[in-house]
Amino acid sequence: MIVYRIAPQWQVELTQVEEALAKVPFLECGATQEKSLGWVPPRGDVHGPLAESVGGQWILRFMVESKVLPGSVLARRVKEKAERIEQETGRKPGKKESKELKDEAKLDLLPMAFTKQGSMWVWIDTTSRLLVLDTSSQGRADEVVTLLIEALPGLSVLLINTQTSPQAAMSHWLKEQEPPVGFTVDRECELKSATEEKAVVRYARHPLDIEEVQAHIDAGKLPTKLALTWDDRVSFMLTEGLQIKKVSFLDTVFEGTKADDGGFDTDVAIATGELVKLIPDLIEALGGEAESGVASAAAAVASESGSMPTPTLAGSSVAPAAVPARKSGTGGVVTGPAHEPVDTDPESAPF
Repeated sequence: MIVYRIAPQWQVELTQVEEALAKVPFLECGATQEKSLGWVPPRGDVHGPLAESVGGQWILRFMVESKVLPGSVLARRVKEKAERIEQETGRKPGKKESKELKDEAKLDLLPMAFTKQGSMWVWIDTTSRLLVLDTSSQGRADEVVTLLIEALPGLSVLLINTQTSPQAAMSHWLKEQEPPVGFTVDRECELKSATEEKAVVRYARHPLDIEEVQAHIDAGKLPTKLALTWDDRVSFMLTEGLQIKKVSFLDTVFEGTKADDGGFDTDVAIATGELVKLIPDLIEALGGEAESGVASAAAAVASESGSMPTPTLAGSSVAPAAVPARKSGTGGVVTGPAHEPVDTDPESAPF
């Protein structure tokens, strides 16, 4: 998951969101169309609403379809076209003509290409002013955020930026064996060297409260992933880019529910109910949100309800880490990690 803070000045009704999404519905790729994207009903019902509200939490679903065209197949078709021209004219195609041949070959092959689809869950919490995307790819997230900003007038978001970087905090927790209040360190992590060799050490199903881990940190290796459990209710993997992966709800979450209590509404209510408490606690564990146009305004709103965490990291001497900024597709500024993380399965939605 990638988490954004929504600016407090954005006020919109669910019906307005529905109308905006209806202008960009998902349609399958045409014969010569390489990629198609848009919104689909979250419940999966044909002609169902594109924006659902469950307990005040808004759930959307973004779908993308692309044609699978192997490079080797395309190259072979281009080669065949080039050889035909050479046989007929006695000359080899130039650079410009070769590019045109590639475009022609792609149009020839696209109608026969297989398609693949992937979806992304989008969760909007208007009370906590959070936008949560079920992806670990910043590129995919940027694509969806751009569509939302274009469709919903006045929407302004920034990636959550904490006073202490996740990497610095994870390093402190592992070295000092002092996890933040309400969290426990689990048995999986990844440490990476900052040197040119980029040496990587991974631990899986292994205790991390050992001298070997501390020695790696002393040698300059920094955590890029760390498995944590929050309040004995939710286990997850925290990354250096403040992404939340491998979300798993523990048995305590389901106490009091019946075996047949399932379905879309129940799943959404349980997942969002836990995550809406986990995310603020995680931000607090990382020192609170850094000051920014969106974050400071959100802090002012949250302070009225007493829900904003204090921006300190008790017992830590780690300095905050700056997060680089980049331009979004609509000209606004979006902050985020310096390098895009690897994609995860878009179908494995935590909510």
